[in-house]
Amino acid sequence: MNRLEVAVGEPFDVFCARYESAVPEFDAKRFAQLAKDKADWDTVLQATSENAPHDFIIYWSQDFGPVMRLAGDERRCKEYLMGNHTIAQRMFHHNPAILLYAPLRTAIYDDTQGGTWFTVDQPSTRFSSFGDPNIAKVGIELDQKLAALLEYLDLPVPEALTSHNA
Repeated sequence: MNRLEVAVGEPFDVFCARYESAVPEFDAKRFAQLAKDKADWDTVLQATSENAPHDFIIYWSQDFGPVMRLAGDERRCKEYLMGNHTIAQRMFHHNPAILLYAPLRTAIYDDTQGGTWFTVDQPSTRFSSFGDPNIAKVGIELDQKLAALLEYLDLPVPEALTSHNA
């Protein structure tokens, strides 16, 4: 596993808002209706593409700062489950246990000097642990999609996300 930590260079609240704009919430009502209607997979792919303009959707988020402040910790941290069920399906087909790592866990937090950080475990290192080249290939694709998201957010892209592309 390779944890990536990226310095954001802007205030915590500003970056959280930009991240949440680039990675919108899962449209649960829409997908529940698609399931109820037994929509075909092409319809699900189209709906997902519309919900995920930068390939990722937020399935869950929690601001842990208020709870941690009860223990005297002043740092802020917001955790997210970010992913794409249509991409996960391509791995799930080979081994449903990939759901241990899909969606990806991400966090935005501030350090003691007031800097903001984005952190995530490198997808390919998580999915390669299954020992299946089909799953590993999708993990590398997720590295590339994560790199593209970081570029869109004007953040530095860790070399680990692009080094296997050479």
